[in-house]
Amino acid sequence: MTKNSNHDKHCQHSHHTDHAHSAMSEPVARDGGYDRVPEGFDGVVYVCPMHPEVRDVRNSGCPICGMALEPERAVAGEEDTSELDDMTRRFWVSVVLTVPLFVYSMGEMLPGWPLHGVMPPGTAQWLQLALATPVVLWCGYPFFVRGYRSVRTMNLNMFTLIALGVGVAFVYSIIATFAPGLFPDAFRDMHGNIGVYFESAAVITALVLLGQVLELRARSKTSGAIRALLELAPSTATRIDAKGNETEVSLDDIREGDRLRVRPGEKVPVDGEIVDGRSRIDESMISGEPVPVEKNAGD
Repeated sequence: MTKNSNHDKHCQHSHHTDHAHSAMSEPVARDGGYDRVPEGFDGVVYVCPMHPEVRDVRNSGCPICGMALEPERAVAGEEDTSELDDMTRRFWVSVVLTVPLFVYSMGEMLPGWPLHGVMPPGTAQWLQLALATPVVLWCGYPFFVRGYRSVRTMNLNMFTLIALGVGVAFVYSIIATFAPGLFPDAFRDMHGNIGVYFESAAVITALVLLGQVLELRARSKTSGAIRALLELAPSTATRIDAKGNETEVSLDDIREGDRLRVRPGEKVPVDGEIVDGRSRIDESMISGEPVPVEKNAGD
């Protein structure tokens, strides 16, 4: 927000702007132990967007719903995209391995598909096992971690179902591949083979990873827009002490009750009340109105 005027202006700061010290006096273990921020912690606090009582100093998953945590307050600077990068990497690996697995498994439904005549069913199962194992165990590892955490905390959620469905399909298929003799005849097809579900486990994992990537990417764009607005604000302000001396200080050092001077052409650093002077303030970033608004003492 900018000010276009030939007059100086004093600002009465109306709220605390230090994002790193928010809620530092709150107890460490409250709301069932979901608040893991130690008292006096001076850093970025992560919170679940669905469950605000979940607070942590690490960008981990929510123990209730399994969603990725995000910063409690948007801060200027570079965004931590480590989780988005990790999920994106896992997704593309799963795509590379799942596509040939899916094509071969579903190809028998297409008339004249030649692949099923190339190798015997036993060899095909081992090939599917080789393709599906990295997808399930490495690409889908975060889902098993979140599913286990949901069972351990008795907060069953979406990741409980994902881990259960993918895990059961994968384990069943492994048993059918290594020990087909354990299954009765009712489980066999007309050729005496046991059906496996490696492609189902891999496809589910790849689709869930796609959903995670899209979600994290959307949240990243939203956070980026907020950070862009924060970067428009000045990093320092001119504070006036009781004797009228002016000192340039960081915004983190401004407290409620401080008197600030905003000179012509400078940006208004914080929310406050005008105690002296008048000016026309550009509020287009807030209201969308392009015409500067007249501001006087008391506003």
